[in-house]
Amino acid sequence: MKSVSHLQASQLLHNKFIVVLGDSIQRAVYKDLVLLVQKEKYLSLRQLRSKGEMTFEQDCLVEGGCLGQMHNGTEYKEVRQFQSAHHLVRFYFVTRIYSRYMKSILEDFRHGLKPDLVFVNSCVWDISSCSWVDDYKENLHRFFDELREALPEETLVVWNLTMPLGERIKGGFLVPEIEHKAPQLRYDVIEANFYSGTLADAYGMDVLDLHFQFRFSLHHRMKDGVHWNAVAHRKITSLLLQHAAEAWGVILPCPVTVYGERKSGVTHLPVLPAKEPSELQLQLPLEVPQPHGSTDACTRSASLKPAI
Repeated sequence: MKSVSHLQASQLLHNKFIVVLGDSIQRAVYKDLVLLVQKEKYLSLRQLRSKGEMTFEQDCLVEGGCLGQMHNGTEYKEVRQFQSAHHLVRFYFVTRIYSRYMKSILEDFRHGLKPDLVFVNSCVWDISSCSWVDDYKENLHRFFDELREALPEETLVVWNLTMPLGERIKGGFLVPEIEHKAPQLRYDVIEANFYSGTLADAYGMDVLDLHFQFRFSLHHRMKDGVHWNAVAHRKITSLLLQHAAEAWGVILPCPVTVYGERKSGVTHLPVLPAKEPSELQLQLPLEVPQPHGSTDACTRSASLKPAI
């Protein structure tokens, strides 16, 4: 698969407001997106590993991070924002899909500028507790329900499924009390992905299956068994932007940059508007989670939700 170029990303997201919500992997997604709209370059290892810094590639730290207390707990906060003449990208670090802090973020959406694109995931921190199943499922219902109410219909919300975990993992979410759960988490992620993906679809969100996309790209996963390298993150960015382009009815001409290549002198092609955006119909399986208060979600057709 080929990557989206700097010029394509910059033109596709021209005058767009993008919000990225999630954990440290989502932070790297935000960083790669910010980098790509400015230049044809990959994230460095130092940039991938850094957190809470005052500035990254012309962005600014809005809240938390080194402005507060740096730690690996569930109460850690980090809000970042990149703004140029024609792009606005914001990142919120979250460790739970629904909490008092998430409610405050949703209030920002209700009373502030409405994003054009929301890219969200929260899973590994949520399922690292000893009895996660019921709490995670209920919190997903609450989040999707309130997110749908807070955003206008034209906002594109993409729920990305969690990427494959390694057999041996290390991470800030593995506090001593639950270290014994580490070998099981890679299997719990599969169950959580199924539930969150089908529920997100039932609530009218788009779903991007990164677990499927990276099942044969494990050589791009880092030694901690959780995080991924710069090549993987450029692929994530490209998948996201290609998904958004299809949803917005924009044709991205086939670029020439292949994942893993870092050559200069890339030929950039313009982003062209599609004449007639395609509309895909997706039917839910019979036995899947449904939104609270929904009596017949299985018969709902969802437009522009390709199984990427």
